[in-house]
Amino acid sequence: MNSLKKDFLEFQAKTTPHPLALSVKKAKGSYITTTDNKKYLDFVAGVSACSLGHRHPKVVAAIRKQTRKYLHVMVYGEFAQAPAVELCKELVELLPENQERVYLTNSGTEAIEGALKLAKRATGRSELIGAYASYHGSTHGALSLLGSEHQKKGYRPLLPNTNFIRFNDKKDLEKITTKTAAVLLETIQGGAGFILPEKEYLKKVQSQCKKVGALLILDEIQPGFGRTGRFFGFEHFDVQPDIVVMGKGMGGGLPVGAFTASRELMELLEDHPKLGHITTFGGNPVIAAACLATLRELRDSKLIGEIPKKEALFRSELKHEKIKEIRGIGLMLAPLLKDPEQANQVVLKCMEHGLLLFWLLWEKRAVRISPPLTISEKEIRKGCAILRQVLDTL
Repeated sequence: MNSLKKDFLEFQAKTTPHPLALSVKKAKGSYITTTDNKKYLDFVAGVSACSLGHRHPKVVAAIRKQTRKYLHVMVYGEFAQAPAVELCKELVELLPENQERVYLTNSGTEAIEGALKLAKRATGRSELIGAYASYHGSTHGALSLLGSEHQKKGYRPLLPNTNFIRFNDKKDLEKITTKTAAVLLETIQGGAGFILPEKEYLKKVQSQCKKVGALLILDEIQPGFGRTGRFFGFEHFDVQPDIVVMGKGMGGGLPVGAFTASRELMELLEDHPKLGHITTFGGNPVIAAACLATLRELRDSKLIGEIPKKEALFRSELKHEKIKEIRGIGLMLAPLLKDPEQANQVVLKCMEHGLLLFWLLWEKRAVRISPPLTISEKEIRKGCAILRQVLDTL
């Protein structure tokens, strides 16, 4: 066992008993190289976070340029810092008209917390509704709206007055009432197996929210920033959420999150009480510079427009008798296998052959495919060939 892996296992807290524990030496583009100089084609992209691949030159250049000016200078919201201001301005231009202000955070789960607080503050109500099989993060508020009791039972008590609906079940919408502050949904359910909303479902949720005066919060942490072939996933479904939460692919590989809403809603965090939501490092200038470079590359290049073609190539190259179906959209895909053990073997054996795949949280029969949006057609064919070869051995 190399010293890096040994020290990782000894000193760094883990999230599972058996982490993959690759000893990373460097990463570039669609590849990760380990300390033993083995290269891995990356079909995971940091769980959808490295939207432009590893060390994209424009992101790296933006980081370097900003480090020559200043790093952290003040807690969020007090000083005007160009990277954060420009990021917020250009992000608002890509959002629906009702999204007028951006609150920058350190992570997606922190952005969820801010969104939930804002909804309660705006409505004066306490009930929050999530969906079964959802995932929004691991902090207490996000965990309270997470749709798996197994994941939550060791951490109760959590937020009171939470309720749940079944994703895509229109009958459950009657649970959204005048007691409801907000409904929080993933635009596309990630951990559940990349489940898309059925036709008109999100519009019906929005309609019920408006009817009873509740807010609709859409979690775009994973589908946002081009992964589905649109800048935001909700653009596919003709819906305008009251609050949008984002993260992951927003930062080009650096940690970030944000939530957006109307000016009227966001002003509620300014007073009564003041400092309604605060963060020290949200809007960090180096991270904001990386985000701005990522946004501009996605907006101004042909990358997002190429996503449907890349999705079609994946679906074509992954035709195999052991793949029951491929769920998802764009470069957010989940091949479904016979059972959890087969999916587990695919992930582990593909890694042995130089291809990085990963699991999904709740749908254990599925394998995650969420590569960098910059992945080439040649790399798609190469990775899919490895996956098919592994399936042939199972």
